[in-house]
Amino acid sequence: MTTYLTDNDGKFIPATQRPDGTWRKARRVKDGYVPQEEVPLYESKGKQFAQRRSTLPPGMCPLVAEQTKKEREKQERAKAKKLAKQQENANASKAGSASSGNNKKPKQAPSQSQPTPGLLVLPDTVTAKAAVPKPNANTNKASSTNSNDAVAKLANDLQSSLKVQSDDGHEALKKLKKLRKKLREIETIEQRIKTGELKKPEKDQLDKVKRKKDIIKEIKQLEDEELALSKRKAND
Repeated sequence: MTTYLTDNDGKFIPATQRPDGTWRKARRVKDGYVPQEEVPLYESKGKQFAQRRSTLPPGMCPLVAEQTKKEREKQERAKAKKLAKQQENANASKAGSASSGNNKKPKQAPSQSQPTPGLLVLPDTVTAKAAVPKPNANTNKASSTNSNDAVAKLANDLQSSLKVQSDDGHEALKKLKKLRKKLREIETIEQRIKTGELKKPEKDQLDKVKRKKDIIKEIKQLEDEELALSKRKAND
């Protein structure tokens, strides 16, 4: 905080000494001047409104809220003391049980019976191992080989069937394209005959026109087969 002095001419800031030993001159202060460090920070209207607004729920009395807060803090302190006391009692009980356990005498191991001369006693682990039958390696190997062969055969059959289906579908699609091309050529010839552009059609052209019904029938049959094949693939 800046310290001002007053004389007959008004307020002024007294001279001060710098760290290197030199002195700053005294400065006159005009009336109403406020140093930068004393200027209050700007606060918007929204911030001022938020600071003035009460944090209590609407309609709640401040006295009731203060009393409720004090009671809640009192309950929390009591709960903390209770938990600390329970923890102390648990630690004390653990320490007592540990000390009583150290005072107990260790149990003596049961004396083993003396072995009989001329009698061979096998350990329990050896007896258990002898009782468990060993798996036959040849049987397991044969069963695994048979299962692998069956899986390989099934995979080959599936692959061959898929290949046959794909080949059939490819051939049918190629044939369908050829028939549609012939149908377009026939329609072009008919259009040229109707418009009078082709007055004397050749024999090959007339034969193509005559085969129009058969070509349409084959196209419809192939389309039906292709539709059925696509449905079967979707179901698979």
